[in-house]
Amino acid sequence: MKIDLTDTTASKINKALVQGRRALGAPAVGMVLTLVVVTDEENAYDAMKAASEASHEHPARLIVVIKRHARSPRDRTQSRLDAEVRVGADAGAGETVVLRLYGEVVNHAQSVVLPLLLPDAPVVVWWPVNAPLDPAKDPLGALAQRRVTDTYAAEDPVGELRALSDAYTPGDTDLSWTRITPWRSMLAAALDQVSCQVKAVEVEGEEFNPSCELLAMWLAERLDVPVRRLRSAGPGLTGVRMDTSCGRITLDRADGTLATLGIEGQPDRQVALKRRETSELIAEELRRLDPDETYAATLQYGVDRLYAGADAAEVFGGKGAEGVPAEGVPAQNASGDGDAEAVSVPEEDVVKGPAKRTAKRGPAVKRAAAK
Repeated sequence: MKIDLTDTTASKINKALVQGRRALGAPAVGMVLTLVVVTDEENAYDAMKAASEASHEHPARLIVVIKRHARSPRDRTQSRLDAEVRVGADAGAGETVVLRLYGEVVNHAQSVVLPLLLPDAPVVVWWPVNAPLDPAKDPLGALAQRRVTDTYAAEDPVGELRALSDAYTPGDTDLSWTRITPWRSMLAAALDQVSCQVKAVEVEGEEFNPSCELLAMWLAERLDVPVRRLRSAGPGLTGVRMDTSCGRITLDRADGTLATLGIEGQPDRQVALKRRETSELIAEELRRLDPDETYAATLQYGVDRLYAGADAAEVFGGKGAEGVPAEGVPAQNASGDGDAEAVSVPEEDVVKGPAKRTAKRGPAVKRAAAK
């Protein structure tokens, strides 16, 4: 059931919600949270589809805020609120309110959203695109217990990771972090099977993919070893290789679906490691509404500190992704026999990872001493 409201108010929207529930014979509210999605018209359909699918696991009132910016100065002075109320089969397992804001009301979206929040229920705000650099200080973000961004959609993912690290507030999270949950589980399980000391790590993935940086920072923070970021053709994360005192541990995923786990002295194993849909990522984030301390420690480790400590190229023979040698470390001598002597290169002249070139160079930070 859909109810369209033009030039309306929050009070009329609430009345339409009650009217819709009564028409369906379900006057009671059986939802557990309010999910506010702040997006633009271009991405609204995909965001609503993902949130609606996630609501089958977490029944919620979905409030979609679409800010429509007028082109002429005259139109920008005229405020208007249009709404579309969906209940029943058209709204997944909850209720959906689509708000389109025009004129001056665009700058006061929180005053429209606040009366529509479910009473005594948690609030989660998700920005699929164009997320604020300080979500907790955003007027809509201030209403929420959890604030979900997605640096994968940013023009400069590494620069945005820096900004989010500086502005982190408990309750912030990132779908780029959620995407690596299966990788973290698999790597932790692999290390539980051996009694070895990890000496260095390589993380390989496509360029402009912040999940690669976050996984590298998580490994560097937890293992206190150098972690090197390498580039591949994708899709997404394609491999992690750990050099340990017991031999090499590898987790390679070439096709985005099936990965191969290799541990020295054990047969290789095929493991399911498919790339997940946005609805699955949102559903995972809605399972826990308390602050994610592991994400906070990883984010605050910092990409600059990651690059400054990424001296693992010598351990791995200087080989980059797809057999491309890392810059500053020769893979073979002029005769091509692969027995080149190591060349001393100043740390500031070595490119630690391709994503580094896309962001401003930050100050070098020395790797912390072992915990």
